[in-house]
Amino acid sequence: MPGKMHTAIIVNGVTENHEVEPRTHLIDYLRDQLGLTGAHAGCEHGVCGACTVRVDGEIVRGCLTLAVQTDGKRVDTIEGLTDSGELADLQGAFHRHNALQCGFCTPGMLLAAQDLLREKPDASRDEIRAYISGNYCRCTGYQAIVDAVEEVLVARRNGAQR
Repeated sequence: MPGKMHTAIIVNGVTENHEVEPRTHLIDYLRDQLGLTGAHAGCEHGVCGACTVRVDGEIVRGCLTLAVQTDGKRVDTIEGLTDSGELADLQGAFHRHNALQCGFCTPGMLLAAQDLLREKPDASRDEIRAYISGNYCRCTGYQAIVDAVEEVLVARRNGAQR
């Protein structure tokens, strides 16, 4: 196929071999070619965080990352992390605190929160706010989200299983 590049991207543990236009953003590849619609295309400028996914263990903006840049890499989406149970405690806390309302930002917010839990397990409320500040939510006012993340931080510190 002229103009397309072959990619082998490990998405949620499964190697996906596809021919991809070099200009295709990762979020569009995931949504349009693979049908993984959990992450959303929001602002398409890397500002809102709705398109957040994980590439080789690091969170990235799917609207700023080209699919061909992830050739040979592992991409984890909200679907894969939900299926694995990695986010179960966070998802439960978001539900208990009503921190998900419309749900548009929730997948990106959960990935950012999980990254914080991994990177800074002793984070304060102010540090939680700062860490998730790159993910916009227009429904919850952030208080419920901070409460949910804090609950999981405390539970994990106290040895609760994920």
